[in-house]
Amino acid sequence: MVKLDILSDPICPWCWIGKANLDRALADHPDHPFTIEWHPFQLNPDMPAGGMDRRAYLEAKFGGREGATKAYAPIVERAAEAGLELNLDRIARTPNTLDAHRLIHWAGIEGRQTAAVSALFKAYFTEGRDIGDHDVLADIADSLEMDAAVVRRLLESDADAETIRNRDAHSREMGVQAVPTFIVGQRHAVPGAQPPELWAQVISDIRAQIAAEGEG
Repeated sequence: MVKLDILSDPICPWCWIGKANLDRALADHPDHPFTIEWHPFQLNPDMPAGGMDRRAYLEAKFGGREGATKAYAPIVERAAEAGLELNLDRIARTPNTLDAHRLIHWAGIEGRQTAAVSALFKAYFTEGRDIGDHDVLADIADSLEMDAAVVRRLLESDADAETIRNRDAHSREMGVQAVPTFIVGQRHAVPGAQPPELWAQVISDIRAQIAAEGEG
């Protein structure tokens, strides 16, 4: 197996698109060599704990409503191409994602990490839920057959918060500046929401390399 480390944030639309494209390639190649692990990277590490109004956030980030609309036009197009249901009008707040990353971490301990990532993307981008809210995160945990009561108690504590911050900081120190970033075999970084065809080629190249090493 080949490790595929993925750095992402559950409020990053390009991360969602990138995951969908990867998923399509993996479904087309069920004998792919990857074992996947998700890693935290906050787009807005300085976001207030309670998040902020999404319209105000976007207009501040992109220099007004027109800038925000222009920035999201290619996202809407690419999401549709990837078969994703993107309902931006339902999103009222941009959350701080530290707690969402803690949930992903705990889900990973139980072997449900990718399912947690998928559930968070859907909750935020399709259902417009506030994934910084502890009730929402506990409900998502329950949908993953995790113990929601335990998750809620953990969320109300500082459990693993510093671990998430340190892992995020380590990625930045290693040179990661944007997500999604995919690291293949702990050696090759693949940035951005790459199309399924690229992943199909990567899988083919890895198979060829494994076969050549086997013959050697």
